[in-house]
Amino acid sequence: MQGKILGFDPGSGEGMISGEDGRRYAFGPTEWRHRSAPQSGQRVDFDAQDGRAAGIYVTGGGAMAADKNRFVAALLAFFLGTLGLHKFYLGRIKAGIIMLCVAVFGSILFGVPTAIIAIIALIECIIYLVTPDEAFERKYVEGDTAWF
Repeated sequence: MQGKILGFDPGSGEGMISGEDGRRYAFGPTEWRHRSAPQSGQRVDFDAQDGRAAGIYVTGGGAMAADKNRFVAALLAFFLGTLGLHKFYLGRIKAGIIMLCVAVFGSILFGVPTAIIAIIALIECIIYLVTPDEAFERKYVEGDTAWF
């Protein structure tokens, strides 16, 4: 059955799914079959067993993940990548702060660090453009990849 994650408590590992039949199904950590934690709004496929969801698989990105476009990320990396805006867009806040700090304080060292960050951003722009949509979402949106 298809459904959508209504909510998830990371502390207890318990969550709730709204099924396409209009009913709600509780689930626990043993039923979740995806490597990243559930997110509200995430589309899933599951088996309904005694009012609980079992064998839950992600069928699409979450509410946050669904609006992450690789072309937007590539444009941000190309035009504003030195400031790390593409990292912020993809939810990689720590990497974005690192790029922003290196760009701002790089001028003290004659712009060499800033130029290196600009080259990294250009490489990431190219990677984003040549990566297929599914692989981009798996690696940069849902996954833990912050660099390259």
